[in-house]
Amino acid sequence: MQGITTFLWFDEKAEEAANHYVSIFKAMGREDSEVTLVSRYGPSASEAAGRPEGSVFTVWFRLDGQEYGSLNGGPIFPFTEAVSLMVNCDTQEEIDGFWERLSEGGEEGPCGWLKDRYGLSWQIVPGDMTRMMQKGDPERNERVMAAVLGMKKLDLAALQRAYDGKE
Repeated sequence: MQGITTFLWFDEKAEEAANHYVSIFKAMGREDSEVTLVSRYGPSASEAAGRPEGSVFTVWFRLDGQEYGSLNGGPIFPFTEAVSLMVNCDTQEEIDGFWERLSEGGEEGPCGWLKDRYGLSWQIVPGDMTRMMQKGDPERNERVMAAVLGMKKLDLAALQRAYDGKE
């Protein structure tokens, strides 16, 4: 078990979302992805939470080896862009695949950010984004930042050209 686990609060679609995320990550070749446990509201928890007895309470799942917990807790705490999950991609094909699948039914945002159909924010980025934006020559970093600010889905080749000063 990892030392810190991200725990996500859904209104009522934790199991659907977990299955959706797992299917996307598996389709993208990230095989260490699965739903590991689904628990249900029992009589006392159901009554206290105002949720139907037997309905999904928590769902535990793994995406690319990373553990997540989730809860069907009602509409009290919706997701905001203040928290996002970042997917590091090695190729443009991975960026395109994750972007297309995760944004379906959601909305595309600026700078490699999107919101999925459940309202959860994601960043779909090149794996070496830190190198391109924060390490080394500040002029290179600035060119990459300027390029990122002009994009929705990130274009790895365009970012590399900006980094190399060829754009």
